[in-house]
Amino acid sequence: MSLLSVSTLTASRETLVEGGVTVDLDATLLVQLVLFVVLIVVLKPMLFDPMMRLFEEREKRIEGTRREATKEDERSAKALAKYEAVLAKARAAGAAERDALRAESTRKEAELMADVRKNIASTLDRGRTSISGEAQVARKQLGAEATALGRQIASRVLGREVVP
Repeated sequence: MSLLSVSTLTASRETLVEGGVTVDLDATLLVQLVLFVVLIVVLKPMLFDPMMRLFEEREKRIEGTRREATKEDERSAKALAKYEAVLAKARAAGAAERDALRAESTRKEAELMADVRKNIASTLDRGRTSISGEAQVARKQLGAEATALGRQIASRVLGREVVP
């Protein structure tokens, strides 16, 4: 390598080691600054302002939609609470009606059972009376027949006629 290249490398290393950057102030800096200002002046009304309005409008719509959603949530919560209250009243009324019907049916069942028991008791009494009367008649008939039958048996056993 040549001496010039070595000295250039050494200077570059020193610049890097020191951390400093050298800026040349010349006409290109002025041209770049003018171009930057012109672009800002031209692009601000044409691009940046409409984009900012668009972003603001979008933000307003999002916020409005959120407010509407919150209102709808509140309305639906109120409607649900109202529905549950009406449903609870209906359930209570249904339970009361069911209990009343059960009580009425229990009362009617008790009345019917009492009537049936009364009818059964009277039927049993009539049957017992009838059976008792029929049993007495049958006993009288059997008593008379037993006496006649006893005479016949005694006559056959003794081989002669038995007189009463």
